[in-house]
Amino acid sequence: MSVDAVPAQKPKNFPLYRTAAGFVRDPLRQLERISSEGDGRLIRIDLGASHPYLVTHPDHIQQVLRRESENFQRDGVFWRPLRELMGDSILSEGAEWEHSKRVLQPVFTTRNVNRLTGLMAGAINNAVAKLDEPARTGQPVDVLAEMGRIVNETVIKVLFGDKISPNDANRLIPTFDQIATLISFRFLLPFVPRAIPMPGDRAFRDAVNVMDEVLFELVERYRDDPGDGSDIFTALCQAPTEHGGPPTNKWIRDNLLAMFATSTETTTLALTWLWPLLHDHPDVQDRLVAEIEEVVGDDPVRPDHLPRLPYVSQVVDELLRLYPVGWMFPRMATRPTSIGGVPVQPGDSVLISPFLTHRLASVWERPLEFDPDRFTPENVREHHRYAYFPFGGGPHQCIGRHVFKVEARMILTSILSRFRPRLSEAVPAMPRIGATLRPREPLEMTLTRAGKGE
Repeated sequence: MSVDAVPAQKPKNFPLYRTAAGFVRDPLRQLERISSEGDGRLIRIDLGASHPYLVTHPDHIQQVLRRESENFQRDGVFWRPLRELMGDSILSEGAEWEHSKRVLQPVFTTRNVNRLTGLMAGAINNAVAKLDEPARTGQPVDVLAEMGRIVNETVIKVLFGDKISPNDANRLIPTFDQIATLISFRFLLPFVPRAIPMPGDRAFRDAVNVMDEVLFELVERYRDDPGDGSDIFTALCQAPTEHGGPPTNKWIRDNLLAMFATSTETTTLALTWLWPLLHDHPDVQDRLVAEIEEVVGDDPVRPDHLPRLPYVSQVVDELLRLYPVGWMFPRMATRPTSIGGVPVQPGDSVLISPFLTHRLASVWERPLEFDPDRFTPENVREHHRYAYFPFGGGPHQCIGRHVFKVEARMILTSILSRFRPRLSEAVPAMPRIGATLRPREPLEMTLTRAGKGE
C-alpha cells in the first residue's frame, strides 16, 4: 500500500513513568506498543539517562538512511556495544568503514556471487543431507542448532574459503551464540557505565576472549599465504592499508568477526523463524512444496532452479518482513537538522527498526499476518521504498544481501525437497530482544522423508 507523507508536528513523547514497567517485563513488546501508538510520528522515548528518537515512518527512514546519511552516523551510546566488539570493521563509520567496504565489496559483486552459487548449492545439499539420520529415526532436531549448522557449513566453505576448520568452527559457533545472547543487557542499556557491572558481563568477556583466541590464530595462520580465492579471508589478508602497508592482525580480526556475524547469525535466525510460520500456515507450506516438487523434483537444488521458484522468493521476502535480519539500526545526528519538522540536534540518538516499521498498520495492511503474496511483482511496486528494508538502506546497506537471498532460498528449497518438517509445538510469535531476535523457547521439529507418511 502507498504511504502518505506525515505533516510536520511535535514528537510523541513517552515519559519514563509510562514505559519503565513495560521495558522491565518485555522490552520488545513495549517498543512495539510505543511504535503502534506513535503510528508513524516521530517518537521521543525517555529512558532516564538517554532520550532517543524512534523513527518509524518510511519517509523519515529514507531521510536518515539515505538522503542525510552523512549526518546520521553509526555512533553514539546505542552503537557503542557493537563498536566495542567489532572495532574498526565494516560495521564502523567514516574512513575505517569506507576502507573495509572497498576491500570486501569484490567478494559480493553479482559476478562473484554468481560464480559461487554452484559451490553454495553443493555445500547446502551436503549439509541438508545430514538430516537424513534424524528423519530416519524420528529423533527431533533443535531448529536453531540445525539451521546454524547448515548455514555455518555453507558460509565457511563459500565465503571463508574453507579456511575455518571443523575444530575452529566448533569453538567459534557456540562462542558467538553466547556473545549474541549476553550482549543484550548492554545493547538495551548502553548508557550504563562499564564500571557498573551488569548480568552477563563476565561471561561476555570470557566468550570474547575465546573468540579472539580462535580468530587471531586463524589470522596468524593465513595472513601471509591466504591463497588466491575470492573469499572474505583472502580479501582481508591481501588488503593493503590506506597508507599502502600490510593490514594489522586487529583489523583483519575485526572484519572477520563482523562478516562472520552478519553472514551466519542473521541468516540462521531468519531461517529459524521460518518453521514456526509454516507450522501456523500449512497452506503456505503446501504451495511451497507443490512449486518445489514441480521445479526441483528429486534432484539436488541447483542455481538454475531459483528463477523458476517465485513463491520460494516471496516466502523469504515475507519472512524478512516479520523477522528482519537486523532488527535495530542506531544512529547519531552530527549536525542540526529536522525530521518531520521536529528539530534534531547534534548528539541526539535516532533508533530505526525494520521490525517495528514492518509491523505498522499505517504502512502495511494486516501487518501481523504472514502473507507471501504481498511480494508478488505487482504488489511490490505499491510499496514505499523504505516500507521494507530488512538489510538497511543507503550507503550502509548490507553488502551481503544478495548472498543471503540466494542462500536462504536454496536452504529452504533443499530442505522441503527432501523432508516434511513438523514443529513439535506452537511457538510464541514475539521473540526476545538482543543483538538479534531469538526465540524465547527452544524449537524442536521432526522430519519425515518427502513422499513417505505425508
